[in-house]
Amino acid sequence: MDFETLIQGGRQTGAHAMAFHVPETWMQGRTTYGGLTSALCLKAAMPTSGGRPIRSAQIAFVGPVSGDVECTATLLREGKNTVFTSVRMMGETGVAAEAIFAFGTHRESRLNFAHLPAPAVSAPEETVSFFGDSPRRPAFTRNFNMRLVQGKPPMSGAAEADMSLWMRHKDGSVAPDALSVLALADAPPPAAMAMLSEPARISSMTWMAEFLTDDIRTEDGWFLARHVAEASKDGYNSQAMTLWNTSGDPVMIGRQTIAVFA
Repeated sequence: MDFETLIQGGRQTGAHAMAFHVPETWMQGRTTYGGLTSALCLKAAMPTSGGRPIRSAQIAFVGPVSGDVECTATLLREGKNTVFTSVRMMGETGVAAEAIFAFGTHRESRLNFAHLPAPAVSAPEETVSFFGDSPRRPAFTRNFNMRLVQGKPPMSGAAEADMSLWMRHKDGSVAPDALSVLALADAPPPAAMAMLSEPARISSMTWMAEFLTDDIRTEDGWFLARHVAEASKDGYNSQAMTLWNTSGDPVMIGRQTIAVFA
């Protein structure tokens, strides 16, 4: 099932509640892929936004989930310019995710800058596939095209945990909007996995994403992501990410906490 079919196939179950079915093709091991979990929560929250663009998303991946899920949105506060909404995703075994979204209207400001230059890399069409035909790739990754342009792949024993990839939805009809970008941005494996020399189990715990524009656009669906693991201690890894469009304009920044069983 492609992304658009899944996201538009949500069934209204209450005033601010939606039910979805996650197929095996969107699984990451025994749980739903985190980017899709986030996008489903955002889909449920959007009717509370009053048409305001998304500015920030904070998601806690509480438990494993698959199959049928229900997302219930709660409007926390609506001001003149901003809206705060929480979303709880429930699965068959209980709470699967908790999210808080901040929506905000566009305002003119004397402050207008972004010190986030995109790395100089080869174009997507000049870069080979990240996964190729590997049968070991997680099921959800087959919904995306990913191409490694800087850094080392997982389990390569690298000295650094810094990778950059071109990414897009494999379905070329997916529009570059907040939902599709949130679903895409979490697709790469944790950068720290490049420092390992053998497979290890990992689990995303929390993810914070900030949208830097309400005008999301790019060429042919491609976005450039850079993921950098900044610290790893006591079995928990902290990494930063940045997402640019094909013009080099920053679209999103974020942070992620990951449990590493290695």
